[in-house]
Amino acid sequence: MAAQWLNYPEARTPRTKDGKPNLKARAPRRYGSPDLTGVWFADRAPAEQVVEIAKLQVDVNDIGKYGANIFWDVKPEDQPLRPEAVAIMNARKQENFPGTRCLPAGVPLGQFNDSFKMIQTPEEIVVIDEFSDPPRQIFLDGRNLPKDPQPTWMGYSVGKWDGETLVVETAGFNALSWLDGLGRPRSEQMRIREKYHRRDFGHMDWEITFDDPKYYTRPFTVKIGLTLIPDTNVIEFVCGENERDAPHLGKP
Repeated sequence: MAAQWLNYPEARTPRTKDGKPNLKARAPRRYGSPDLTGVWFADRAPAEQVVEIAKLQVDVNDIGKYGANIFWDVKPEDQPLRPEAVAIMNARKQENFPGTRCLPAGVPLGQFNDSFKMIQTPEEIVVIDEFSDPPRQIFLDGRNLPKDPQPTWMGYSVGKWDGETLVVETAGFNALSWLDGLGRPRSEQMRIREKYHRRDFGHMDWEITFDDPKYYTRPFTVKIGLTLIPDTNVIEFVCGENERDAPHLGKP
């Protein structure tokens, strides 16, 4: 554990008089733009409200509210689901969550549920998930999204600054990832637009708009807060290493 520098006081972290990280200090800047670098954690879902997800994952403290249910704030009758999406959700009730099978959570489910590190350079931002997702690259060098991409778990991401807000467009997904813990699907047609706004040192606003005409009747947007975890780093995770849960999961 010590090899991961979990309690290393970073010199760039502003502090209060008692030496604690000052999460309300001014947001840092680098390369002429807000600096999103750091280890972040999305707002958690109240444990008592994730009963269904707890059947799949015992530690409900690890579930972000939109990772539990992408329509957390939407009444069931108002959810823009097509019948094809409902059919897939029903079929997935008999399956284990992809992460229990050493598969990636994908975008944005991994960032909903896991702590993740953002590393910012002038040309790109790299997002390192603490669980099983591959690194995500968000290119800032002016390139366009590929016109005929090979579908992937993480998709292809390009970003640009709109004032103090980073706007990210992502496309080129495969259809294997779950959109949330209830098994809502995404198709290869899905496009995601994100907005990241670091409002102070320790807090960031994250807005995600989903557009997938194959499974959803209209685009929809969720907004969630991110909190910085200071003076730490993400821990190495290798799915399957010393793994002891699979024999207890039963058949999917």
